Amino acid sequence: MIKPTLMYIYDPMCSWCWGYRSTWQVLQEKLSSVVEVKYLVGGLAPDSEDPMPEKMQQFLQQTWHNIAEQLGCEFNFDFWTLCQPRRSTYPACRAVIAARDYGLEQAMYLAIQQGYYLQAKNPSNNSTLIAIAASIGLDANTQSSSKLTFEQALKSEKVNQQLLTEIALVRELPSNGFPSLVLAINNQYIPIELDYKRWQTSYDCIMAHVQLG
Repeated sequence: MIKPTLMYIYDPMCSWCWGYRSTWQVLQEKLSSVVEVKYLVGGLAPDSEDPMPEKMQQFLQQTWHNIAEQLGCEFNFDFWTLCQPRRSTYPACRAVIAARDYGLEQAMYLAIQQGYYLQAKNPSNNSTLIAIAASIGLDANTQSSSKLTFEQALKSEKVNQQLLTEIALVRELPSNGFPSLVLAINNQYIPIELDYKRWQTSYDCIMAHVQLG
């Protein structure tokens, strides 16, 4: 029997995705025998070299505070003084797609989140992403099946086109921002209620559809 597919739609630099991480990990474990999980990046903010406007910086810092208060996760606010923030998440999206070719998408995703939220590193910079990749064993000289190093893949047109294709796919799905869950079953795409604190909410919704299918 073919398992239904649960699509997890995210952006590596989405702070709500960071807040949802622990609940998502439990949900995945509970569903491991029920669904196949597919990660899709949605591209929160396109490439930009412009400094982030002050109002946007203030808004995001307040968002971090809200998430920390509501969900109890940790943030390192030194990022806002040690780095030059840019509203640009496409580089980080390309990094997780490039890591996917090595079977390390989830490891890269977590390492980017930890670098950004805990270590005050800037994942909008390719240099940061290349260093993060090395930290999880993706050395710049290590080649994948595509015969490219991680750095070459990160900067390649192939990976960029894959990102744009994935963004277009996500926009066709019944998703609502990042993170989102969509269940593919019986040729239908079903939005799944996401609860940041309780994995059971999504689990019950998914199981109801699976049992009906």
